[in-house]
Amino acid sequence: MKAGFVSLIGRPNAGKSTLLNRLVGQKLAIVSPRPQTTRNRITGILNRPDAQIVFVDTPGLHAGGGRLGEFMLKTAQRAVEDVDAVCLVVDATERAGPDELVLAPLREYGGVTVCALNKVDLVHPRSALLPLLERWGAAHPFAELVPISAADGSNCDRLLDLLVKAMPEHPAFFPADATSDVPETFWAAEVIREQVFHFIRQEVPYAVAVRVEELTERAEPTTTVYVRATIFVEQDSQKGILIGKGGAMLKRIGSEARHQLEAFFGVKVFLELHVQVRHNWRKDPRALREFGFRLTS
Repeated sequence: MKAGFVSLIGRPNAGKSTLLNRLVGQKLAIVSPRPQTTRNRITGILNRPDAQIVFVDTPGLHAGGGRLGEFMLKTAQRAVEDVDAVCLVVDATERAGPDELVLAPLREYGGVTVCALNKVDLVHPRSALLPLLERWGAAHPFAELVPISAADGSNCDRLLDLLVKAMPEHPAFFPADATSDVPETFWAAEVIREQVFHFIRQEVPYAVAVRVEELTERAEPTTTVYVRATIFVEQDSQKGILIGKGGAMLKRIGSEARHQLEAFFGVKVFLELHVQVRHNWRKDPRALREFGFRLTS
């Protein structure tokens, strides 16, 4: 039996969350075509007869400003600590790079590193991949460079086999039916925030935080999961956009989030959403701690 931890790191929008969901075989990380969607460290657990891999998805590495940006950058940089392998996810459609921001954490890491060149299904002609492979191969002594598509699954089996091979012999860390170590309240909040990204444009989604106030199972008259959550924004105008005319936008967000939660829990879900203004919460250390962002000096 092999068991270990693998960190997925890379630039924003490289496809780390899509890859996590693909490798684990279940949606655990929210996905959006907009960069910097992931804010916290999210784990996904893959269970095979011969191995258990705990994947760690992280915020995209970028030089972000403000308290929240600082938290996200530190979270991503520290993802290489105490893991058995690191998988750098690179957007193959981007011609920029390699760059120091993504390579610096690897230089401080002494374990196995793999480079996954993602989104190869969008690269035409395929011969354009060769110079990209050469550049990244020269930038760091990766154990392997693997062209993949997390979207359609191309070559993801090969990547997974390489990562399993890199894991140490060890008993499983989690039960065989575990898929993540994040609490259900965290996942429910992320599902709601994902729908804000889906339905709202411009900068409003980046000013949104979601806190689940209650998540309970009720048995009468039929089994139902009751979720009560608050969506926080920074300005009154953002609150108006989020609620929409006659509450229409909030209803759309809630309806889609409820469908996703029902698919996850396997029972009917009653979702109650409220919107509150917390001015400049992204710059407020107390608010960041309250919303689950643990900043360190």
